[in-house]
Amino acid sequence: MFAIGIRDHVMIAHSFRGELFGPAQKLHGATYIVDVAFFRETLDESNVVIDIGRASEVLHQVLGKLTFQNLDDLPEFAGVNTTTEFLARYVFERMAEAAKAGAVGPGGPSLTSMKVTLHESHVAWASYEKDLPPRA
Repeated sequence: MFAIGIRDHVMIAHSFRGELFGPAQKLHGATYIVDVAFFRETLDESNVVIDIGRASEVLHQVLGKLTFQNLDDLPEFAGVNTTTEFLARYVFERMAEAAKAGAVGPGGPSLTSMKVTLHESHVAWASYEKDLPPRA
């Protein structure tokens, strides 16, 4: 299995509902380091998994919609606890859509799986990983 990884970051504000979250129920900020790993069984005709430059641009666009935003104010997150785990899946879904559409290069539709990891700090992170449907 071949893999390529890219990295970016995002700065957001949000709050959580529920006693589980203690002081995080109040509005607070977070800066996440975001890693995306792309996996393929074979390399494409250029001997790459995907186009790193194009994938980096797509990730930057996905995160740009969240950067410096209070997630509590965004309609798509109304009533949602935007936990690190939730945001990892959110980024995954957008990156998977872009890969399927070829936005990360011609190898995107042939990816077998992806993994998105959001690092909250040097000691805590959450990931979302899933196999991608085979190319139609």
